[in-house]
Formats: sequence, structure tokens, C-alpha cells
Amino acid sequence: MAGKTRELIVTLINVRNLGVTLNAPLFSELNLVVNAGDRIGLVAANGRGKSTLLRCIAGTMEPNEGDITRARGLTVGHVAQDAPPALLDTPFHAAVLEALPKEQRTSGGWRVDVALQALEVPDELWQRPLQQLSGGWLRLALLARVLVTEPDVLLLDEPTNHLDLAKIGRLEAWLNALPREMPVVIASHDRAFLDAATNRTLFLRPERSLLFALPYTPARAAIDEADASDERSFQRDMKAVRQLRQQAAKLHNLGVNSGSDLLLSKTRQLKQRAERLEDSAKPAHAERSAGTIKLANRDTHAKVLVRLDDAMIAAPDGRPLFRTGQRFICRGDRIALLGPNGAGKTRFVAALRQAIEGKQTAADGIKATESLVTGYCDQALADLADADTPIRMLTRRFEVGDQRARGLLAGAGLSIEMQGRPIGRLSGGQKARLGMLVLRLTQPNFYLLDEPTNHLDIDGQEALEEELMAQQASCLLVSHDRRFVREVANRFWVIAARKLIEVDGPEQFFASAHTGS
Repeated sequence: MAGKTRELIVTLINVRNLGVTLNAPLFSELNLVVNAGDRIGLVAANGRGKSTLLRCIAGTMEPNEGDITRARGLTVGHVAQDAPPALLDTPFHAAVLEALPKEQRTSGGWRVDVALQALEVPDELWQRPLQQLSGGWLRLALLARVLVTEPDVLLLDEPTNHLDLAKIGRLEAWLNALPREMPVVIASHDRAFLDAATNRTLFLRPERSLLFALPYTPARAAIDEADASDERSFQRDMKAVRQLRQQAAKLHNLGVNSGSDLLLSKTRQLKQRAERLEDSAKPAHAERSAGTIKLANRDTHAKVLVRLDDAMIAAPDGRPLFRTGQRFICRGDRIALLGPNGAGKTRFVAALRQAIEGKQTAADGIKATESLVTGYCDQALADLADADTPIRMLTRRFEVGDQRARGLLAGAGLSIEMQGRPIGRLSGGQKARLGMLVLRLTQPNFYLLDEPTNHLDIDGQEALEEELMAQQASCLLVSHDRRFVREVANRFWVIAARKLIEVDGPEQFFASAHTGS
């Protein structure tokens, strides 16, 4: 046959008119076709239905409306965000083996070995209970449990949560090495990962979800333009409605004054046209806010905020990790601290915090200007006690009355009910926004941010980026979020060969972390 041969499109999953309502509509009239070879990124704010949709596709949850058909004999592998509590005492290897059907476990141990080797799990972790693993290795254990079942379709729910850059690189390489025809659906807030791992993007919305045959970044530009076009069209329609009603009012007055039935009839026709146009006009999509993120920037006249005089950064047991050399942190610097896990990034952040707060345990060689006030955010949000409540914590730590505190919490996305709930029962996204509110009320002039985007959705990440830039905040940040580092930082420090080195940009480090070199 002359010319190019057309590839056969094989549909494996067909989602038709799907709708789920939990308190409020998460999505409705959703249509999605999953074909062989699709790599679909699923994008929505925290709590807006991504995990729910994946559960529906996996068959573990029934939607309120619509239906899902799967190709005959299709097996779906679903990697959820959290490990089943009953598994936490189980060693890594055994937990993966248990994912196999009972009749395959005796002879299928080799499958587990292959899966763990494919994910580069060190031998010393194979017999370690899941609850003793880091968050990153626990994520890969959940992936391995699905991998050994050899599914036809893979569903991944926030797969990069808690992964460092090296593990994200392994995950991207592993996904790229999958059979080309195997479809993958990925719910994620990691913009760089979505760009690297997907070829289609579904923006999940309560109404009119939109699918683009593009990775995240170009798809985001396309949906922004579509929303802007919808808004322009809506404004044109509403302008026409106002003009029709103005004409109707004039004709009505003329008709009444002249006693003309014809004019009064035309008045009714204009009003009816205005009503039909108003009913058909659809406003542009407006994302329901998950809570605003606002930062503050207390004045400081000091140009040099922190001086580093070849300080030694050590592990908790006193083992030397690296020396800083002679360095300065100046007003307006937004420094990204880069380095492999275990290099000492978090220890350096802790050493800076101790020096700024004037603690006697501060390391020699770190001197902070006296006017510095630190805004500190760590990835575990450890400053937020699980047993405390948001309202009690806020009124105790800051000079705000009960009414003001409730308004601030509501603005951060915490309802009255959530404000009295133990912080430990809040979602990761809610805790992250509460942490950002605490940062704002601290009124810092220097931010120490250790993985600040860990639990933020894309809107939250972008809001934090915009605030850091708008406030001209001085900060030192540690992040595995490549997009966040690229957007925010204007200086880059890398821990390498037990030294702190300044580089022109992050790309060489990102590339080396991904390849493991």
C-alpha cells in the first residue's frame, strides 16, 4: 500500500457522561477515551476529584452518574497515594509479593525481584518494614506492588510526592521504558514531571472539563486562552443583553405614550431575545479558591543578611558534611540550595535558623544581621502540632482576636468546621496553606523554605511563586520541584564534594540528579 500506513487506534477505556458529587459536584458530564499509548496528565486543585476519578476508572468507586466501559479482560493497576495501614509492618519484599494472587506467590518471587531491581531499590531495604521507609521509598513500594501484577493500564496518584530528584528521574526513566502501547493516567501537581511524562492533559472541572493533546505547559497556555475567549464571549453577550433591554425600555415608553400596540409588541420581543441570550450565555470558568496565599516582607536596611565564614555543617552525630567557604546572603537574594539527599541541605537550613534566632548552639562561622526575622517552613510542617486546632494555635501565637483569626483562616481556605478540627486531621493541602498563613503573620524579612510546595496544588505553587517575587522576598529554599526552583531562584548553591559551590543555574544539577551521575 503506497503512502503512510495509519496506526490503528485501540480504545481500552471509555468514560461517558461521568459525574460525582461529594458535598459539591467534583465533575459532571465527563467524557474521556483512554487509547493505547496515551499518557494522560490529570490536573485539578486539591480536593477537586482527581483521586476520585482514578478510583472510578479503577473500579473501586461507583460514580453518581454515567458509566465506564473497559476492553474485555483489561487489568487496571492503580497506585494510590497512601499505603494500606495493614501493610505497614510488612517488609518491603513481602509487601510487594502479597500483591500477587495467592496461587502465584510461591513461584512468583522472581517477579518481585525484577520489579525492585527495575526501580533500583537497594538490597538493604528489601527486608525493611514499610513503616520504616522514607516517604519516597514508600511511594516506590506502592508502585512495585502494582508493577508485579503486570497491568494493561496504569493509574498513578501523585507519584512524585516525597520523591527526591534522583527518584523522580528513575520514575520518569521507568515510565519512558514501559511498552509504548501501555496507557498511563497520572494525577499530579508536579508541573515538570507532567511535562516529561505525559502527551495529553485533562483539566478536571465541575462542569466542562477540557482535554488537550498536549503536555501540561502548552496545555495550560491553551486552556488559559480558551478561558479568556470564553470570558470575552460572555462579556459580549452580556453587553448585548444590556443593549436589548435598554432598547426595550425606550420602546416601552414610546409605546405607552403613543398607545402603539406595535411598539409594545416589539418591546416584548426585545425582552424575550434578551432573556434567551442571557440564559444561553455561559460565564468563563472560575476556579473555586482553595484559599489565598499571601506573604509579608518586614523592612530591613541591611544589605548583607548572613555572612558565612567557612562554616562546617555537620550531621547530628557530628560527622562533617560540607564547608560553606566565604559566602554572603544579601537582601533580595532568592537562593536555591541544591544537592543529593544526605548532602546536608536540611542541616544547613537548621544551622542558618539557629544563627538567625541567636541560639547558643549556632555553628561557628555563620553570622546573621540582628534585624533578621525568620519565616521558616519545613516539609513536615512540624511547627503545626497535630493535636492543636487552627483557631487555638493562631490566637495563641499571634496578637489576633478570635474574630480576626477566623477571618484569616477562612481566607486561607479553612471553613469554620475545619478551624476547630485537630490540625492532624487536615489534608496535606490544608495544612500547607495554614503553614503559609503562619509565615505571613510572622512578618519575616528572610524566608527559610524547606520543600514548601510539597503539599500545594498547582494554584498554590503559582501563588507562592508570585508572592515571593511580588514581595521581593529574600529567601533560601530547598526544593525538588524543578519548576518552582526555575521560577523563583536568582542564585544557585550546590553541595558537591563536601563544599558549597555557586553555579550559574540549576540545569546541570537537575540533569546529573536524574541520571544519577
